This record gives sequence, C-alpha cells and structure tokens, in this order.
Amino acid sequence: MPDDFRGYTPRPVSNTTIPVETDPFTQIATRLRGAGGDLPRWFRTGVATTVAVSPGRLDVMGGIADYSGATVLEATIGARTAVAVQRRDDGLIRVTTVGPEAGDLDGATFEIPVSDTLRPAAELRARIGTASRWAAYVVGTWHVIAMEGVARDLPGATVAIDGNVPLSAGVASSAALEVATMRAVCAMAGITIDGFRLAALCQMVENRVAGAPCGIMDQVTCALGEAGHLLELRCQPHDLLGHVEVPEGVAFIGLDSGVKHAVGGERYPRVRTAAFMGREILRRGLVGDPIEMGGGHLCNVDPRAFDDIAPRLPRHLRGQDFLARYGDHHDAATVIDPSVDYPVRGATTHPVTEQARVMRFRASLVTAGDASLRGDGPARAIALAAAGRQMYGSHRSYGRNCGLGAPETDRIVALVRAEGPANGLHGAKITGGGSGGTVAILADASGRGVLAPHAAEAIERVRTTAARTGKLPRVIAGSGPGAMGIPPVTRAWLG
Repeated sequence: MPDDFRGYTPRPVSNTTIPVETDPFTQIATRLRGAGGDLPRWFRTGVATTVAVSPGRLDVMGGIADYSGATVLEATIGARTAVAVQRRDDGLIRVTTVGPEAGDLDGATFEIPVSDTLRPAAELRARIGTASRWAAYVVGTWHVIAMEGVARDLPGATVAIDGNVPLSAGVASSAALEVATMRAVCAMAGITIDGFRLAALCQMVENRVAGAPCGIMDQVTCALGEAGHLLELRCQPHDLLGHVEVPEGVAFIGLDSGVKHAVGGERYPRVRTAAFMGREILRRGLVGDPIEMGGGHLCNVDPRAFDDIAPRLPRHLRGQDFLARYGDHHDAATVIDPSVDYPVRGATTHPVTEQARVMRFRASLVTAGDASLRGDGPARAIALAAAGRQMYGSHRSYGRNCGLGAPETDRIVALVRAEGPANGLHGAKITGGGSGGTVAILADASGRGVLAPHAAEAIERVRTTAARTGKLPRVIAGSGPGAMGIPPVTRAWLG
C-alpha cells in the first residue's frame, strides 16, 4: 500500500465480500484508461489532482429514528467511495462516474457552470434534472459551500467518482459520495473544516439539492467512524457520544438483498412526514394533555407515558385533514401532500420505542464485551442473545409500524433467526431508511474480524435459501476509518 494511504487500514474480510482497493489514484486511472470515448483523457496530465475517500456505513441500530432525535449506532464498512478533483479555471464543473458499482451510470457524465450552482436549491435541482440526479450529490457541494458562507468564488473542477460502496443497497452510498466529494473539494480549495461541520454540509447537499429528507447519521458515520467500533450519535442534532467497541469474537456484516433501497422515493418521506405530524399532535396536546419531549424530539418521550396516549393518535390521516385541523408539522425537510394518507400512529410509535431498544442493545453489547474479557462464556452468550432480540424488535417495528421493508429483507431476517446463536448468528435487522436494501447481522467472527467458520456456513445457507425467491444476496463486510481519518492526497495526474 502506498505511504499516501497508510491511514486506511480496513479490517480483513472474507472472500465473499466486495473487495477493497488499496490506492484510489491507481484505481481511478485504471478505470478511466479502460473506458471509451474521452474518458481516458478526462484529467489533464501533469496537473495537481486531489483524491479523497469515504467508507459506506451499516446502520446497526437507531435507523430512521435519527430524524426524531434517536441515539444511533453505526458501523463503517470496508467498501469505500473515491472522488478525484482537478481544478479548472473556465468556470465549469465536469463530472463522470466509473467502475462496476456504478451500474448503468458507468461512464455517465455531467457538466454545469459553477455560476448555475449559485441558483436557489430548487432551481438547481431542476437544472440537474431527474436523469442526472446522481450528479446532485457532487455539484451540490459547490452550492452548499457558497450558500453557507464557507467560501466564495470556488473554482470549477473536473471530477471522477469511483468506488465499491453498493448503490441503492441501504449502506449510505450517497453519503459516502457526498463526504468524499466535500473532502476533496475542500482540500483542492484550501478549506479547513472539522468533521462535524463537513457532515452537516453534506446533509445539506442531500436535503436541499438531491431532495432526499435524510437525517445526519450517515454523513457523520462516513466522516467520523472508526474501524471495529460502532459510532454512537445522539441526533439532537448531532452529539457524538463516542465509539462503542465491537466485542471480541463477533462482527457486524450486511447481506445485500438486491432489492433497491431509496430514501428519495415515496415511502420513506411519507413515514418521516407522518412522524412529524404525530409529534405536532402530541406537542400541542390535541389528543390529551401535552406530552413531555425534551427538545421537541419524539425519542425523548417516556415510552410508558406514550403507551397511555398512543391509542388516541389517528392510525392514518390524510394530508389535507392534518393541515385543516393541526396546521404545519414543522419539518423543513418534508412537505405535506394533501392527497396522501399518512401512517401517523405507527410512524410516531417507532422512534419512541426504538430509542429504548437502542439503549438496551448498547448495554447488552457492552456486557458481552466485558464478559469476553473475563472469559465468561455463558454471560457473553446471554448478552449477545439480548442484543439480538433488540435487533429483531427493531426490524419488526420498521415493518409493522412504519410499513417499510420488503419481503426479501424480511425473509433474510427470518432465515438468520432460524439459524440462531447455535450457528453463530445472533441478530438481524434491515439497515438504512428506504425499502429493500441490506440486512445487518451480528455474527460470530475470529479475532481478525473474519466470519467464524460455523457462522460463514450459516450465512451461506441463508444466502442460498434466500436466492430461491430472488437474487443471491452478497456479503458486505470489513471495517475501516471514516473519511476524516484518511487524509486527502494530492498528486500530479499521470493518467
């Protein structure tokens, strides 16, 4: 591995996982050389080019409750996205994406004047268009940096994107792209910002320019995650509580169901909107006495108090009826559609109960780690089983209360549960905020983070059984540092 990238030390992964390249410069150059058209000459030879990388993430617990103030526990994965930028002085931004993970977008290009990125976000989004929506995650960087006063008169750039974070799999491919782009552009322009500020700017890119109403957990994890740990973030709005070490002898992996996941689709925004509707009804005491929620976050509601009042919340409420009865839901990231029927009770219930599950899961994981250190096998087994129960409970609520998920991911979770701790699989839940995507699994592993043989065999049984009704799920594993732990590197482009 070149010295330039000695900061990137992914944990070992099994041979069924997505491979992790060592040198993004070499990888991007190789991709461009092998592409057709003008791509082999995409960058000017001999000109300084900056590359930054960011891992994807695995949402272990907390998930879509982040926008309700949840404490979330997030793991980085071994797969990463690399973004190369080379300054231009003609006022243009030219972007291309290469590599097998780009799918249909391999070799896609997009061009826009820097001046167009200074338009209002809605106009910029329309200018980019639906067909080139992927480019919003990149050119939105220029928009946010200018609108937030981070820097004025950013130069244009030639940009190339490459990586192996799976797209539409619920492992934060968009956040990895945003974080790597923001990191590379800031380095190119000589802008220094800390990890939290960078993550917040990246969330603005996704909310304002890409038009996806996500919380901030993905961007913070991609920026500040640590190998072999779960980043613990209280999303009020983004208090980093620390990094919880994954106990020796277990690891978190993902199984990508092959069903596309989309935070920017219809179902996730509907659930988020419904949760804010429920929050407004509770806050104003419109179905009983006003309920206490510190800072206005549903995740601060006492579950026992909520149990008493939840039956009085409407199960479903049409947007026009909410607007007529209650007014604004006070969520800047979503707009109430008068014609849509919103699942208010379930979407409000999930974040209240999820916060309790997250806390029990964390405590169980810490107990399992302590038991491992003491060599107390029975106590460790009990603690891991308790952690697994919280994962299963989270997955059940995600489906029943939020109406999210997919039959394929439900089947993977059921198959993991059937294998059970006896075969090295302790818990599973869907990861991320859209429908479909990846299932996070707590599994036995060696001291080097590789699946233990009996757990690997169980995972293969799950994969092959799940494939009978669809695609063969692929394993997403490994763990590496967040983008802030991997300094951007600038070199003369050799092609």
